[in-house]
Amino acid sequence: MSTEPELLTTPEAAVVAGVDVRDVNRLIDERILPEDLYTNDDSRRVWAWACTLIRFYYDAAPSLTAQERKYAIDTLYSELKAKAAVRLVKTWRDKRPNWKIEHHFLTLNFDRFIADTLAEHDKLTRARAAVTEDPEILGGTPVIKGTRVPVYDVAASAAAGVPMRRLQEAYPSLTRELIELAILYAKATPPRGRPRQPRPPTAMSPSRKVLRRRHEASH
Repeated sequence: MSTEPELLTTPEAAVVAGVDVRDVNRLIDERILPEDLYTNDDSRRVWAWACTLIRFYYDAAPSLTAQERKYAIDTLYSELKAKAAVRLVKTWRDKRPNWKIEHHFLTLNFDRFIADTLAEHDKLTRARAAVTEDPEILGGTPVIKGTRVPVYDVAASAAAGVPMRRLQEAYPSLTRELIELAILYAKATPPRGRPRQPRPPTAMSPSRKVLRRRHEASH
């Protein structure tokens, strides 16, 4: 699996675009997103650069009508359709595209949407690189590389409201960044089946260990 993806699952696209999965599906189902920007073969996937347009559609909602946003997406798509290289997000790291649309008195600058999309795509790339699946480690459960810490355990604890400080105490082998990448990975690659129940942090202070041993010795 490539760590720098160009064709994203809908959960991955939602992470990169900064929206919910249902928001991504809505733009596809309602044909707001041009058909060439996604595929329904085997499973629904979205081209990474299209996340800029998805982000724009929702972020610009307070300022532009749905018709104006759809016009902007269609216009930009038409201009970029023949420029394949510009549509690869990985090329943006060397040279960011300059997307502007002028319509009557309205000028739209996509610089911020491009920057935000690129930043989230970079996080997804780093999250993919930080996780491994090895049949010899916990039966292939996704873990942080170099550890036996299951990604979904970390994410479930965070979702249950466990603060970062306690997560770092429970998983001392993980830096704050690795914990954040584990959470992002789990959001972009949700496990199949029922949601994983959080396992409470098990780190125990030395004083509590001593008290437990004394209690056991007295019985």
